[in-house]
Amino acid sequence: MNKKVNLFIKKIEGAEDLEIPKYMTSGASGVDLYAHVKETTILGPGEYKLISTGIAIELPIGFEAQIRGRSGLAAKHGIGLVNGIGTIDADYRGEIKVILINWGRIPFEIQRGDRIAQMVVQRVEQVNFILTDTLTNTKRGEGGFGHTGKSDE
Repeated sequence: MNKKVNLFIKKIEGAEDLEIPKYMTSGASGVDLYAHVKETTILGPGEYKLISTGIAIELPIGFEAQIRGRSGLAAKHGIGLVNGIGTIDADYRGEIKVILINWGRIPFEIQRGDRIAQMVVQRVEQVNFILTDTLTNTKRGEGGFGHTGKSDE
């Protein structure tokens, strides 16, 4: 079992009534983030909006928080994140906000306290970039963008 790391969380003024993120099951990788909206917010088809979560966090150095869409919202309503996955860096102290988009065909309502995204905290490494004229060869080489085909046939 991995050792749990402490993550400090601050509620933004006006978000005192909202839950703080928590793991919903013992095997969960992510925690849900809640909508910190003052009134019902409508996302029309094709529309995107920046939605507040009411929290700020203090990640330890060497960690990042990834903000991801919720599969249920995507499957049932066509709701996702404009940027696919958002990154919260260890030195960011502002409020976490989520850029939701409605890829569905009908308007989608966001109510205060709705679970709108999930956050996964992971270790990350910073690397040294070393300029070179050559890279080691591999079987794959420069193959990408579907170079292995659609099926084994």
